[in-house]
Formats: sequence, C-alpha cells, structure tokens
Amino acid sequence: MGIYDTLLALILPYAAFGIPITMLILVTFMRDIPSSLFEAMELERASHMQTLRQLVVPLTRPALVTVAIYNAIQIWNGFLFPLILTQSENTRALPPPCGTSRASTRLTCRPSWPRSVTLSTLPLILAYVVGRRQLISGLTAGFGK
Repeated sequence: MGIYDTLLALILPYAAFGIPITMLILVTFMRDIPSSLFEAMELERASHMQTLRQLVVPLTRPALVTVAIYNAIQIWNGFLFPLILTQSENTRALPPPCGTSRASTRLTCRPSWPRSVTLSTLPLILAYVVGRRQLISGLTAGFGK
C-alpha cells in the first residue's frame, strides 16, 4: 500500500481499534435521548444538521468527552504500533523513558527520564482535569435506571 513509515500507517490502525468502543458508548448514550425531542425538532422544521448541532451534541457531550479521553489514552500509550509501523525519526512516537532501541537489546535509563515521563503524561492529566465531570457522567450513564 506504500504507507509504511508514514503517519497514515499509525492513524488507520488506531482508528480501526477505536471504532468499536466509540460506537458502543455513543449508540448507547444516544438511545437514551427521548424520541419526543427529535419530534419537536422535526415540528420546528429543523434540518438534520440543526438537530445534530442543537440537540444531539449538547445532550451527548459527556459521552463525547468519555470517548475522546479513552481514545486519547489508548493512542498516547501505544508503543507497539509506532515501533512496528515506523522507522524514521520524523514519524516515530515519543520514546519511552527507559525503553529499548532498535539498535540495542539492553534496557538503559537515560539521564533525562523524569523529563520524558513528565512530557508523556502531562497531556493526559490535563485532558482528565478538563473533562473529568463529563467523563464520570459518561461512564456511569445507564446505571441506576
């Protein structure tokens, strides 16, 4: 296919592995939206895009945040796909702090490992802090009914 050592070689597998859980969460969440709300939008002569933008997206925001954080964690923590599907330094992911390199089989900690750990975990911590309320409500949706 000619996509080895490109970003597309990383994007396609991550998208393929993220679709099932994303669909499960979003479909389950959207089934809980009452059909009367869709009928009311239809009576107001709202287009499909208006219904999506004004009704579905605001009501499913917790599920969207949950899916976004879950997929971001899966992609950010991915080590195997970048190791196998990339070779050049331009497309290689952030290296693990005490990782293996392709040239050597020994495990050695580099002196800059605290900086690498901080840089690799900071975006995930910030994503959780920003979306934790929606994440909790998205994960607990459907329980207690």
